[in-house]
Amino acid sequence: MNEIVEKPQIDFAYEIHKMMVDKKITLIYEGEVNQSIVKAFTAMTERRIDADESESTKKKVFHVTVECLQNICKHADNPVTGEAIVPGEGIFIIAYDDDNYIVVTGNPVANDKLPDTTEFLEQINVMEADELKALYKTKIRENRLSEKAGAGLGLLDIVRKTKNPLDFQIKKINDKVSFLLMMAKIERVK
Repeated sequence: MNEIVEKPQIDFAYEIHKMMVDKKITLIYEGEVNQSIVKAFTAMTERRIDADESESTKKKVFHVTVECLQNICKHADNPVTGEAIVPGEGIFIIAYDDDNYIVVTGNPVANDKLPDTTEFLEQINVMEADELKALYKTKIRENRLSEKAGAGLGLLDIVRKTKNPLDFQIKKINDKVSFLLMMAKIERVK
């Protein structure tokens, strides 16, 4: 007779599966994000989106996926020291509900970068469409002059394309680093 033995990893895998089904998570990844991962996950995202979705919704989800993964790849910091690392590491999740696709990302960010980052997110989250467009054009022009000037361009473009603010939270890791979580909502056009 088979004796029931606790196997925490197996139980944990089942709990993750149940949560993913309950929360309608279609894709989840945690780890290094490099250009190969960006390519693989954008291709996977295209395959995982419901075939009945509108082309507009599919394009927006694809675009947000690329921007979010690029953001982790280029801007994640070392989770212990806060020093810049390339490629970055983080978490990436795609889920959906009746009305939206939801893309959640998270990555370590040096605490000294957080004031500028949160100020920028708060700024773009309250801008009107014409203000976002003007700021985007300005950032594009500045980016031609300096790579640093383009910082935030991807986040700005997500807000512009989705017409929704980027929700964000910060979880302190230590005195040097925090974990920045962001959530983008893409309305499902029916």
